Amino acid sequence: MITRAYSKFELKSFDEETGEFEGIASTPTTDRMGDIVEPMGAQFALPLSMLYQHRSGQPIGLIEWAKPNKTGIPVKGRIMKELTSIPWIQEAWTLIRAKLIRGLSIGFKPLEFEALDPKEPWGAQRFSKWDWLELSAVTIPANMEATIQTIKSYDDQQRAALGASVV
Repeated sequence: MITRAYSKFELKSFDEETGEFEGIASTPTTDRMGDIVEPMGAQFALPLSMLYQHRSGQPIGLIEWAKPNKTGIPVKGRIMKELTSIPWIQEAWTLIRAKLIRGLSIGFKPLEFEALDPKEPWGAQRFSKWDWLELSAVTIPANMEATIQTIKSYDDQQRAALGASVV
């Protein structure tokens, strides 16, 4: 069983050359599904695949650094901007840049979990240990606290003044 938890991200700027970004993949805040995913319970190996809308056949980048702590999982990654000849990467890059896709979602396999309300064992869960399988750019987030904090910036006006194309 693969479970998903959602979080919001906000694009502040881009690096048109590399697609590098920094952000928060998840926090221990209760999400819209009522679940809590404990950041310190994450088990993973880097690099971690970054997907488009949780579609395993549509990778768009890599998470190259992640460091779980009690308040969340900061990440550094890269959207493969140089591969925009691939239709879904072009679509994802365009929609993320336009701020139409503003969510991140962790795809994971639960290892240890418990019902938040023992009277409703199939209701909301606290996931205390989990295999982190992927991170996706998604349209509708559930955890509103996690954000992409920066995408290494190359100012569009400066690039245009230098004769570089602006996407």
